[in-house]
Amino acid sequence: MKTPDHYHPITITPCKGRVSVLSNGVLVARSDAALLLEEAKYAPVIYIPRSDIRIEHYVRSEHQSHCPYKGDANYFSLDINGQRSQNTVWTYEHPYRAVAQIKGHVAFNADKVTFETAVAQG
Repeated sequence: MKTPDHYHPITITPCKGRVSVLSNGVLVARSDAALLLEEAKYAPVIYIPRSDIRIEHYVRSEHQSHCPYKGDANYFSLDINGQRSQNTVWTYEHPYRAVAQIKGHVAFNADKVTFETAVAQG
């Protein structure tokens, strides 16, 4: 386990407004409580609470990965109208303490889904 520092920073902040996630034009998640994880030189990643996903489209896969800063990730494929997008979604079910905020959230491969955002008015 590695701890984020000034050489490898990780910040987690709330997203402003509503975030919708679509796969092949079908809504698979929508949240007003999404998080934005920014890690070192990587592209930012949006994490959606699992309570805000459309679970009927998610199929747990056997794929796993490990991040020395976040922990072990488990994956889901998305099944949309009989077409499966393999390992498109991941979750850290037991994230390391430094990123504990992402527990109970899922993230998406940005090359396989479309994000739509709506900034809250007020």
